[in-house]
Amino acid sequence: MSMTTEPSESIECPLCLGEGKLKRTEILDRLGVKDFARVAQLSAEEAFRLLQNKNKQDEQSLWARFESELTKRTAIIAGQHKDELRSLTARTKELEGAASVALQQRSHEIENANRRVEDSLREVGELRKRNHELESEMMKVARVGKKEEMDFAEEVRSWAGIHISDKLGKNGDYLLAFRDRSGAAIEPRLLVDNKNKDAVTESDIRKLIRDAKERHAPVGVIVARDETQLRQTDRECRWSQEDDIWILRTTRQWLRRDLDVLRPLLERMRTEGVDFLQKNVALSEEVRRTLVDLDEVDRELKKAAKAIDTAAELTGKYRVRLQVLCDGTAAHKKMPPRSERAGARGSTSEEIA
Repeated sequence: MSMTTEPSESIECPLCLGEGKLKRTEILDRLGVKDFARVAQLSAEEAFRLLQNKNKQDEQSLWARFESELTKRTAIIAGQHKDELRSLTARTKELEGAASVALQQRSHEIENANRRVEDSLREVGELRKRNHELESEMMKVARVGKKEEMDFAEEVRSWAGIHISDKLGKNGDYLLAFRDRSGAAIEPRLLVDNKNKDAVTESDIRKLIRDAKERHAPVGVIVARDETQLRQTDRECRWSQEDDIWILRTTRQWLRRDLDVLRPLLERMRTEGVDFLQKNVALSEEVRRTLVDLDEVDRELKKAAKAIDTAAELTGKYRVRLQVLCDGTAAHKKMPPRSERAGARGSTSEEIA
């Protein structure tokens, strides 16, 4: 099917056989005929224009409705989210406030931590200073203890019939024993631990027992510097057995006398075995009472010696006092009577006049 072509604006004139040219509209107008094709074309163009206008108006109306609907929906959505935004804003403010409070709290905690660190460092410094002082005191105590041990060893070496070992490296201070006729040390050996402190403690006793077991010594001797360093329980039970070890609680002043008391028992232990006293409980109890009685006798002797010293001191004082009185009496006898002294004063006045 061939497509219709648009009629040309100019056509050949049928009258002049194409010699001259007239417009189609002019010929049709002269002939009294309308140009339906042109009219159709113009009508189509007008219709198309009208359709375009209508479509354009519809499109504009559609876009207007779209924009209106969009604005409406946007307003609805904005209204819906406005409360959420307000809630989020309030929540944000709350979080900011909480963050500020937390920051302040954190700052206070850091300050407190810094203060605690400073206090700790100060305490560490004080503890170091105190530790240094304690170390100095311990060194002094060690020197005092070493001097005490050396003095003790020198004193014991001066005792006849007693053997003392060199200073032990550990497990006690010295091993003490009696000598036989040849001068050799004989069993049993006594482990000695010197103490020069405010008071002997139970831990000192436990250590002595442990050291005696290590040294295989059946008897342990704890020697205090003075009687006041022994506890009341120590003074009441100076000879006892604990964990198969016999313990003698004594002092530097009592040790020589205590060894003389215990010598027969130690000789029996050498001949009959270290369990000799376990088999003779009454004998060991008698030894305990004997040591307590001897301590009481020693205290009474000290009181008597003190009383004698006091009496001697008072006698000396009264002797001096009587001597002074005697000297005063002799001086009074050498002076003339009062009347003679008055006459002598009168004659002297006349001579002066």
